[in-house]
Amino acid sequence: MQRKNVPDEVASAVLDRLEAVGLVDDGAFAQGWVESRQQRRHLSRSALRRELLAKGVDRDHVDAALDPIDTDDELAAARALAAKKAAAGHRLDPAVRYRRVAGALARRGFGAGVITTVLSELRDNAGDSSW
Repeated sequence: MQRKNVPDEVASAVLDRLEAVGLVDDGAFAQGWVESRQQRRHLSRSALRRELLAKGVDRDHVDAALDPIDTDDELAAARALAAKKAAAGHRLDPAVRYRRVAGALARRGFGAGVITTVLSELRDNAGDSSW
């Protein structure tokens, strides 16, 4: 509203009204965002935190939305992404596939420990020399 030169008093009144009727709720937005992005995009906690902060969500709401995500949830998201990427590159040279899966995990914000764990699991579950 500032870009449209709306007076501060009017903008404040409108936002207060929207918040009162439940149309502006940063906490609910943050929780919905985390659930959606983690299920569909398989993002890490750190990537979700960056996205929400970039959208202007208050740190308290971000922390509350990310609080339910534990290490197991993050590993599950990383495993799902890795399986998808590994399947897409099944015809590639194993070293190339390994690098691509590792890169995809890193771009989604997963740490080195999670990436190493997931890639080791993929290698162990392959049961052959394809990794």
